[in-house]
Amino acid sequence: MDEKFLKPYDPAATESRIYKEWEKSGLFNPDECVKQGATEATAPAYSIVLPPPNVTGRLHMGHALMLAIEDVFIRFKRMRGFRTLWVPGTDHAAIATQSVVEKQIKKEEDKSRHDLGREELLKRIETFAAESHDTIVGQLKTMGASLDWSREAFTLDETRTRAVRAVFKQMYDAGLIYRGLRIVNWDPKGQTTISDDEIVYEERAGKLYTFRYAKDFPIPIATTRPETKVGDVGIAVHPDDVRYQSFVGKEYDVVFCDVPIHITVVADTAVDPAFGTGAVGLTPAHSQTDWDIADRHELSHEVIVINEIAKMTVPGRLNGKKVAEARELVVQWLKDEGLLEKEEDTVQNIATAERTGGVVEPLPKLQWWVDVNKEVPGRGKTLKELMLEPVRSGAIKIIPEHFEKTYFHWIENLRDWCISRQIWYGHRIPVWYRDEEVQIGIEPKESGWVQDEDTLDTWFSSGLWTFSTLGWPEQTDDLTTYHPTDLLETGYEILFFWVARMILMTEFTLGTIPFKTVYLHGTVRDAKGRKMSKSLGNGIDPIDIAARFGADAARMALIVGNTPGTDMRISEEKIKGYKHFANKLWNVARFILENTQGASIEASLTPKDAQLAADVEALTKEITDDIENYRVYLAAEKIYHYVWHELADKILEESKPIFAGTDGGATQSRAALLLLLLTRILKLLHPFMPFITEEIWQSMPTKDSAFLMVARWPESAAGVR
Repeated sequence: MDEKFLKPYDPAATESRIYKEWEKSGLFNPDECVKQGATEATAPAYSIVLPPPNVTGRLHMGHALMLAIEDVFIRFKRMRGFRTLWVPGTDHAAIATQSVVEKQIKKEEDKSRHDLGREELLKRIETFAAESHDTIVGQLKTMGASLDWSREAFTLDETRTRAVRAVFKQMYDAGLIYRGLRIVNWDPKGQTTISDDEIVYEERAGKLYTFRYAKDFPIPIATTRPETKVGDVGIAVHPDDVRYQSFVGKEYDVVFCDVPIHITVVADTAVDPAFGTGAVGLTPAHSQTDWDIADRHELSHEVIVINEIAKMTVPGRLNGKKVAEARELVVQWLKDEGLLEKEEDTVQNIATAERTGGVVEPLPKLQWWVDVNKEVPGRGKTLKELMLEPVRSGAIKIIPEHFEKTYFHWIENLRDWCISRQIWYGHRIPVWYRDEEVQIGIEPKESGWVQDEDTLDTWFSSGLWTFSTLGWPEQTDDLTTYHPTDLLETGYEILFFWVARMILMTEFTLGTIPFKTVYLHGTVRDAKGRKMSKSLGNGIDPIDIAARFGADAARMALIVGNTPGTDMRISEEKIKGYKHFANKLWNVARFILENTQGASIEASLTPKDAQLAADVEALTKEITDDIENYRVYLAAEKIYHYVWHELADKILEESKPIFAGTDGGATQSRAALLLLLLTRILKLLHPFMPFITEEIWQSMPTKDSAFLMVARWPESAAGVR
């Protein structure tokens, strides 16, 4: 027996060494697996692309959960003989990364990006991103992720840049990308548009004000933002609201807080007659809903009363005032004029920018957009329809299934996608101007051309992830072999923002799906069910946990009890429990190897031992079926209970008197059985706890592969290799 079993299992001294041995073997690479004979050249392919972590810092428990689940499928398929590819990569995460660096510069040097200039800021960001990338790669390895590092990608590297420019040009040439004036989420602090997923809604106390524009104005309205009413162009009421039917179509000119405004009354079904007075003042330039209503009734969109730095731009007492100051002035004016009818306390959901904390202002801006409602040339369908079709047909399966309804609802109500950002880091819009000339996609070689100042929404480049990581726009062997990918595993909160966009971009570019199955995990919360955050101080660092208890323990704690699409609670106590399980497995292996030296695994089994062997065959079939059907949480729990409660507590205890006895046949049978069981549980456990199982495997007297990670999955179940 190997002398290492004389000491307790030490993950800190083992896991890093094991990972280096795996890397050195080259067996994370499917081509190398074929070359070394671990996989057949004609075997079916299986692929996953890693959802790329942002280069903004360290991995969190959500990343650790993602890695654990994906590595289970990758190791399982690799052991089943598939040409298995897991592509690693990181995301430049433009707004998040630039925001982090800008904050550092402001804190340390008291300078803004404009003080530094574009070139210097980008140098600083690239240095930060490179350092963060190296940290993340080290953390991915710490967690045991068996990624093919020879194929690592970055959303801002040369290959991905070529892909971004190629797709942008194709969409532009197809009439699906345009530049237009529309409402955007504007972050006054960050001075850029942001996407819906970069908004954090905060509940804040507010007021609902009911008033009239003038003393003789016939319709009262209610709003929480009276300062915007200087930009009103109309009032909308519900068509069936008898209170206001006689006013529909009428027009009024009033002076509201020093500002002349022209009001047209329209009837629209979007109005809720039960809210406020049932009449809504329309400010199209500062509300997406109002913009849409104004569109339907051909009202003006041009009255802008708040600028990019969230100050008022109207004549009179409000000019140049911040929004909050302007609100106080308008309310006081309403009181002075006797126009304020009611003032009620309310709670508002305020949209704030995730990265800067600034209150988001809806503003009309000239931006670049993807038209999701226009028919794609040659396809006979809009981009929205191309996003819906593969999920409806079952070509893409979403787990858990109930998220499909949510997906359909979101896509059916999808608006055109704003893809431009007013920041400096990221893929610059691939459009060049020279006087009246415009060139798209390819940088002109002649002088005199100026590139568009804006950058692309990060989701544009990450939307190409499944095929750009496989070499597109080149028609590579990887693209032919591994695309569409088999599985996308990610958090349910980005189903719309990333998953949907990947379906959009892949359907448009390749005319196919990006992946066959979407597995959605929930949020990892603390033991009390709270979301982990710096402010609460309740975060658990997966790398710290791995250092203290082992990555295997962290992985098992995250997987067991984690059903798809459901938030889970994690605690140090749970992780510590699986550290005890690792110790139990180590002791089981020590007992078996100590008592089976020189034994033959081919020895005849007694009826009792034959039944125990049959039991583990049945367990193998169950676990195989569970993993194949995405019930990894059940598979992990079953192998855990078998090792602890069946093998350790019962079978090994029953074995002690057998080995102490004089019945040679029983001893040989039990030794053969225990070697069989140890071999089997190491294989079944390997996808979940790769480090300790590999370490024990290296001491096995008989094994079918030098590395457990490419050993054959047990053949007991039908169809299992």
